[in-house]
Amino acid sequence: MSIKIQDVSVRDGKNVFIIAELSANHCQNIQTALDTIKAAKESGADAIKLQTYTPDTITINSNNEYFKINSGTIWDGRTLYDLYQEAYTPWEWHQELMDYAKELDIICFSSPFDPTAVDLLESLDVPAYKIASFEITDLPLIEYVASKQKPIIISTGIATLQEIEDAVNVCRRVGNEQIILLKCTSAYPAKIEDANLLTMQNMRETFGVEVGLSDHTLGITVPVVSVALGASVIEKHFILDKQIGGPDASFSLEPDEFKAMVDAVRDAEQALGRVDYQLNEKKVKSREFSRSLFVVKDIQAGEVFTTEHVRSIRPGHGLAPKHLTSIIGKVARVDVERGTPMSWNLMQ
Repeated sequence: MSIKIQDVSVRDGKNVFIIAELSANHCQNIQTALDTIKAAKESGADAIKLQTYTPDTITINSNNEYFKINSGTIWDGRTLYDLYQEAYTPWEWHQELMDYAKELDIICFSSPFDPTAVDLLESLDVPAYKIASFEITDLPLIEYVASKQKPIIISTGIATLQEIEDAVNVCRRVGNEQIILLKCTSAYPAKIEDANLLTMQNMRETFGVEVGLSDHTLGITVPVVSVALGASVIEKHFILDKQIGGPDASFSLEPDEFKAMVDAVRDAEQALGRVDYQLNEKKVKSREFSRSLFVVKDIQAGEVFTTEHVRSIRPGHGLAPKHLTSIIGKVARVDVERGTPMSWNLMQ
């Protein structure tokens, strides 16, 4: 089925929907958040995405070992509560951020992390929802989000095939078929060799849904390659300037980098084009430089054409080279000068 986020169609490999992920890149300053939305628009993003949680809706304030990060990430040594206290987007900002996005004509939506966040976002009439990779196993949350009957974009970074199937089935159980699965490597930053973009294609075939990419690699190579494999959505972290710091700065793109990605994605879309074997006027003209059969040695009427008389050379004004064997052994009907394009009326 066709999926529309606000007034933008999400389609396989065409008009790829590009999301700038604000995440924690506001550094708890609302003006930075507003400036980031404006920069995302100017960089060519179709949408800006927020994250809607508080430290207390996503975890608890505890220093015991279970709540300390120790997974080989850039945040190791911190507690979850401490990280999310720094990273969360204050809920009282949401209305102003979304109003500003609307003013700039850039779509704004969010990732909710619990039902109260969904309720807030519903009150703001968001056009779509995103489920973060680490929430894909929270089926009650996914069901509640899907029940709002809006497009639901689901990252799959930590999920097994069965867990992805469970998430898709929950959406369909409540009648929501507006599902987009994003291939995601949940490492920060992620290595290019871990992207495994062919998984994206397999998810489309397996689940019959639109697919895309949530990317944490450095640079723009992986997003551009994903277009050739049929991505309909690309999500990338966006920051005004990495020098402002913050939890996600190291794997976010600055405006000039993001614009370069957008431009490359749009070029990739055009390069894919369509299946086309037709000879247009330009191709016909170019065929003048192809090979064809020419008389390369003078021949008199009544003489027999041999390979000394006829060769396949450029340009393309004579008979096609495939006819050479049919010509050899034929008798010349008229005198033919060297440099004459070969044609059937030159033979008896």
